[in-house]
Amino acid sequence: MDFFKRHAIWIFAFILALFIVGSYSFLIAPPANFPSGSRISIEKGALISIIVRELYDAHIIAHPLLLQVVLRMSGASSRVQAGEYLFSSPENVFFVAHRLTIGAFGLPPIRITFPEGITVFDMGEKIAEAFPSIPSQDFLSTGKIYEGYLFPDTYHFPSDADITSIIQTMRENFNTKTASLMDDIESSGHSLSDVVIMASLLEKEVRTDANRRIVAGILWNRLGRGMPLQVDAVFGYIFSRDTYSPSFADLKVDSLYNTYTHTGLPPGPINNPGLKSIEAVLHPTQTDYLYYLTGKDNLMHYATTYAGHQANRKKYLY
Repeated sequence: MDFFKRHAIWIFAFILALFIVGSYSFLIAPPANFPSGSRISIEKGALISIIVRELYDAHIIAHPLLLQVVLRMSGASSRVQAGEYLFSSPENVFFVAHRLTIGAFGLPPIRITFPEGITVFDMGEKIAEAFPSIPSQDFLSTGKIYEGYLFPDTYHFPSDADITSIIQTMRENFNTKTASLMDDIESSGHSLSDVVIMASLLEKEVRTDANRRIVAGILWNRLGRGMPLQVDAVFGYIFSRDTYSPSFADLKVDSLYNTYTHTGLPPGPINNPGLKSIEAVLHPTQTDYLYYLTGKDNLMHYATTYAGHQANRKKYLY
């Protein structure tokens, strides 16, 4: 008896520890058959009772009532974030509740690369492939008005990204990447819109930086003289196809983007140009050239007169 009196506090502490450990194992700890690597999708507006039941059925938690109580007592029951959650390793009920509250989905970001000169249509195809819940047509419908201003780059989108957040990220990136060029745009005498439209034409017409600057100078020269730009790349945009070597019938198509039948710039960009094309538009090489073509030798050939251009066509295209 004296032994128990002398060591009562230690015995009590030991019993309490056993109780805590037992309670954790029984109530708080994840189930023994926790399926590591499983994914659970929570719909927006789903009832807490349904959410905890799904987690229980998936063996993420051992006691659905306890999770429900934890969420309600913490005031987080109305703040559960919808989306897809990855449970890569066992987690106790408090950690699960915390993740649900802050939207810690546990999924790696989705990496998408958009090359220079990509159209919103092709962006939609890439996004639909990476995000099955986003139809390409929906992205096209929303993003079409931003053609030219969705900066081509490599992005790491969160797994719960939607059309609005994707477009916002790309628009902000455009603003960031072009911020240092705003003084050049203002001093160029051209509007931002005209610069982006012209850059989108260059992006499809020319491959090298040096030639971009020369062709940019040619196109500005043609605009200044009231000549049609006669840029073949617009036909790929008009007909939504990758190739844009126009036929004689194509050259007569009734479209404001047809740079053979209309003078001036097209009404909007035909793709989303990269920074180098934008810079070439702002800093063109000044020449007397008015004509250019890409020959079968994959080189650019220039002429100051139409007769010289025709001679280049015969020499380098046929």
